[in-house]
Formats: sequence, C-alpha cells, structure tokens
Amino acid sequence: MSGFRRGVRLGIDVGSARVGVARSDPDGLLATPVETVARDENSVPRVALLAQEHAAVEVLVGLPVNLRGEDTPSTTDARAFAADLARAVPLPVRLVDERLSTVSAHAALRQSGRSQKSSRGIVDQVAAVILLQNALDVEKRTGSAPGTPVSPDEEPD
Repeated sequence: MSGFRRGVRLGIDVGSARVGVARSDPDGLLATPVETVARDENSVPRVALLAQEHAAVEVLVGLPVNLRGEDTPSTTDARAFAADLARAVPLPVRLVDERLSTVSAHAALRQSGRSQKSSRGIVDQVAAVILLQNALDVEKRTGSAPGTPVSPDEEPD
C-alpha cells in the first residue's frame, strides 16, 4: 500500500430519487453501506453531516457515464450534486467513474435472493459500496487518487 492515503472515504451514488452512501475503513480495506438519503433539498446537507460524523478525509461521488464514456442527463446531475457537496464540506470531493455500479448492485442483490422491490431501499447503498471499493482498489493499484477533483467554484453544465 505504498501510495495509499490513509483515512475514511465516503462513496456517494447519486440517483434521481435517492442517494446511496457508503464508507471505507481508515486503511481502505473495505467499503460498507451507511445510509440511503432521500433526494431532496436536504440531501447535500445530510451527506455533509455524514462526512463529518464519520471523520471522512474525502468524498467520492460516482459519475454515471454511458458505456462509451459519454455524458448523460444523470452525469450532469451527479456533477451538479458533487459541486454542491464541494461547497458544503471542507474536504476534497472527487468524481469517479461508476459505470455499471447500479447494475452490479442489482445483480448482487438478485443473486442474494432479494426481489427488485425489496431491494429498492438498499440498492443505492450497495451501488455506493461498489463504486467506493473500486476507487479504493484503483488507488491501491496505481498509488494515485482516483477520479477527478471537483472545485467548489464549478458551475453545473
């Protein structure tokens, strides 16, 4: 773990109705679910509070690009959420590629025997765990921080 920066990270899966939140342990070994936050005017302040409560050193927001790596309306929404979050927390906020994390989360829940309906409340947390775990693994493998930093000054597209 030569280039791994120690400290708790939060992983955020931004959806139109819910925001999934996951956290890592300080050594970045394991990402675990934290909470599903309703998507409304309180979602950014709630995520900011969770970052404070968990003494996070960084927040990683999933960037849902399509399979060709192109932006979609969800990508624009995630960028705007990340910029709002960067203004709300005194921490680095980074956007990380989360292609297929929600698809992987649904597949994992299906394999565990949960129906789509019974998974609705936790699928966002599972997606956040997947994107965070992938980001931690990338950092350990490359020695570089994953994704791209978000500036609090950024205006959404």
